[in-house]
Amino acid sequence: MGMTLTEKILADHYAGGSIQPGDLIQVGIDLIMCHEVTTPPAIQMLLEHGLSGVFDPDRVVVTPDHFVPNKDIKSAELVRELREWVTANGIKNYYELGRHGICHALLPEQGHILPGQTVVGGDSHTCTYGAFGTFATGIGSTDLAAALYSGELWFKVPESIKVNLTGKLPPGVYSKDIVLELIRRIGVDGARYQALEYHGETLEELSMEARMTITNMAIEAGAKCAIMEADDLTSAYLDGRAKGGDWTVHRADQDARYAQELTIKVDDLEPLVAFPSLPANGREIASLTSEEKESVDQVYIGSCTNGRIEDLRIAASIMKGHQVAAGVRAIIVPSTSTTWKQAHDEGLLAIFHEAGCAISTPTCGACLGGHMGVLGEGEVCVSTTNRNFTGRMGHPSSRVYLASPATAAATALRGCITDPREYLQEER
Repeated sequence: MGMTLTEKILADHYAGGSIQPGDLIQVGIDLIMCHEVTTPPAIQMLLEHGLSGVFDPDRVVVTPDHFVPNKDIKSAELVRELREWVTANGIKNYYELGRHGICHALLPEQGHILPGQTVVGGDSHTCTYGAFGTFATGIGSTDLAAALYSGELWFKVPESIKVNLTGKLPPGVYSKDIVLELIRRIGVDGARYQALEYHGETLEELSMEARMTITNMAIEAGAKCAIMEADDLTSAYLDGRAKGGDWTVHRADQDARYAQELTIKVDDLEPLVAFPSLPANGREIASLTSEEKESVDQVYIGSCTNGRIEDLRIAASIMKGHQVAAGVRAIIVPSTSTTWKQAHDEGLLAIFHEAGCAISTPTCGACLGGHMGVLGEGEVCVSTTNRNFTGRMGHPSSRVYLASPATAAATALRGCITDPREYLQEER
């Protein structure tokens, strides 16, 4: 029996030979991502057991991103602890404030993510890196401590779901709509501890940024990871930025066994918005009644899902020459310091400023109800983030809708949930 893409990568990092779904295996780890929220507890666990050092400082990448700049004394202490640990262990891949970024945008941008790797991080959206043909998954602080010390971690080999993407995206429909459609179909536990393996001709037309949007939200379907085969576009993205030398490109076997197979015909998709309080509550905006197109208090464009340069370009193309509606707070958060600079140089930040938006330094911020856009009682937000659970972005009575950057931008201008096609100035 052939092997899926995830099985091939895990087998390549397992000393015991062949594997199959359900096996418990010890796997070598190529790269570990750390930030200031989950890493300090891992550091303390190691110290409590008399363990110091990391298995390979060159295989650890660290950035503060969740509460930066420090929002209070507690966050300042977490970052201080992280910084001291980085220095003590000689970790060179540390991205300090000013060079920082949201971790799942920063690591690919800086060339740390390569095809064929095994990557873990103390954050659930580590699955983003699967867009590069990488096995990548989020772990908790206990597993993070074990991986940092030993360079290995155990996994149960997941079953895989094959997702075929066919056709060409219509104007106004984006990768965020694809993944919202998938989660709408299978639910927030439809891929529980499984690998979402993407195939199909649609992928050939999607940028690496768009692919990362799709793999980012695998955890919102309960998946262990998401993965796409590396191709010429992957190589082009890595050209000039890849760190670590050569990489290994794996292909799924033709006779690989899948737990499920489904097809999304993207030609048929329309702009979607996920209603509170689940990412699975996707609805076609065109089908909403006027009452369902709820008025909003805030629009948030950013996060590890949709804060990359492509996302900012899409939002700016809709906002250009328009004004944010009265009574709406529009917040723009570039995903990394490099993206912020690029958006500035391209004139995107000027467009947002002239439209009446607030522009932030890179931070996870309001996505997790941290800062830079926390919602008050009863407030409504359309957000390009990945989760809209009750209380996710602030007060438990606040309501969060998930959407693409285009839908979010159009909503900011109209003041209520709006189909972005009403503002498209030209075809994609």
